[in-house]
Amino acid sequence: MNDSTTSLPWLVIRQDDNGNRYRVGRYATRAEAQEIADSLDGRGHKQLYWVERVGQQGPSSRHSPTAHQPQTQPQAQAQNGDAP
Repeated sequence: MNDSTTSLPWLVIRQDDNGNRYRVGRYATRAEAQEIADSLDGRGHKQLYWVERVGQQGPSSRHSPTAHQPQTQPQAQAQNGDAP
């Protein structure tokens, strides 16, 4: 692990309507990441936000009770933002 992974181990992830996932930011604590995810989710957009620890696969905390389950996307697609 490098220094940024150990000092900022919490990620906020956004999934758009097409199932593409993006890292919104990295945070030192889960509480800080959760606060950001809740703030973004409160804006009323259709995107789904969640918090996960570096190296974890998939959502650990969902923020939209009406959101659909995330679809698994190939890693290359999620990184470059190509639509399916």
